[in-house]
Amino acid sequence: MHLFPIIELGSLRFDLSTVIAIVVTTIICMVLGVLATRKLSVTNPTKMQNFMEWALEFMHSTVASTMPLEKAKKFVTFGLTLIMFIFVSNLLGLPFGIVFDAHEEVKLGNLVIISQELLDSKGGHAHVAFWKSPTADISVTAGLALLVFFVIHILGLTTNTKHYIKHYFQPFWIMFPLNIIETIAKPVTLALRLYANIFAGEVLISTILMLNWVGVPLLAVWQGFSIFVGAIQAFLFTVLTMVYIAQATVHEEHDH
Repeated sequence: MHLFPIIELGSLRFDLSTVIAIVVTTIICMVLGVLATRKLSVTNPTKMQNFMEWALEFMHSTVASTMPLEKAKKFVTFGLTLIMFIFVSNLLGLPFGIVFDAHEEVKLGNLVIISQELLDSKGGHAHVAFWKSPTADISVTAGLALLVFFVIHILGLTTNTKHYIKHYFQPFWIMFPLNIIETIAKPVTLALRLYANIFAGEVLISTILMLNWVGVPLLAVWQGFSIFVGAIQAFLFTVLTMVYIAQATVHEEHDH
C-alpha cells in the first residue's frame, strides 16, 4: 500500500491527500449546482436542468418513502446534497492516481510530510500517494456520520421532544441501556459501511495496478463495477439518514 502525506500541527494530524480530495469534491459539487441552476427555463430547459429536476424528483420520492409527505419536502435538498457529495467522493479515486516514489524526506515548506525515519523503516524509499477518494478515509466517513448524528438528535429534541425522549424507554424502561447502544451504533455502522466498501475498492485497484499491463482489462472491469458500488453506497447512506430522521421526528401515530 502507498503511504499518504501527513501534516502534523501540534497534536493534530491531517492527511494531505484527503484534504485535497475533499476540496476537489466540494468544488465539483458546487460547479454542478451552478451549472444546473444557470439559465433556468420552463420552455427550453438544458440537459443539466432536466437532470437536476429528475434528481430532485428522485430524492423527493426517496425521502417521502421514509416519512409523511408534508415533512419530506424540507429534507429534499439536504438529502440531495448528501448523496451528491458522497457519490462524487466515492468516485474521485477511480480516474487516476498521483503517486511519487520518495527516496528522501518530503517537506511542504517547513512541514515534514514524510520523515526520513519513516522512509528508513520502509527500506529507504516509499510510494507516496497524493490522491484518493475522501470516503476511503475513516475520518471522513466518521465526520459525515457525526454530522448526521447531530442533525437527527437536534431535530428530534426540537421538533418532537416528548415522543423523542419517550422512545428511549419503550417498550419498557429497562430497555433504556439497549436503546442508547442502538443510538450510538447507528452512526458507527454508517461510517464503517461506507469506509469499508470504498477503501476495499481502492486497495484492490492498487493491487491490480501492480500487475502492469496485464491488469488493464481487470482495472477497466473493476472501475465500472466501482461506479455501481459508489452509487449504491451513497444511496444507502442517504436513505438510512432519512429513515433515522423520520424515526426521530415523526410521531408514533403517524408512522407508516
